[in-house]
Amino acid sequence: MAFNLIVRPEAEQDLSEAFHWYERRRTGLGHDFFLQVDAGLRFLERTPLVFPEIYRGIRRHLIKRFPYKIFYLVEETTVVILAVVYGGRDPQWIRKRLV
Repeated sequence: MAFNLIVRPEAEQDLSEAFHWYERRRTGLGHDFFLQVDAGLRFLERTPLVFPEIYRGIRRHLIKRFPYKIFYLVEETTVVILAVVYGGRDPQWIRKRLV
């Protein structure tokens, strides 16, 4: 069964900022980043429960090739993407952002 996917505006903003950061480093790298994020999102649509809850129902998926994490909730048949955050961020900052 495929789950529905909702990307919250804050997560869309995260993606936009990361895309532009990578594009400034090298043209096309932002596109590569988006492809990896998209692959992660498609995986979560199919198997969102594979990752354990890490905090108050929030789960985390690590993006391949890029040091970013997708934080999400599973609500019945919907996956809600809360944030796409650089993995080196302070865990306390991430927790405040997600609560």
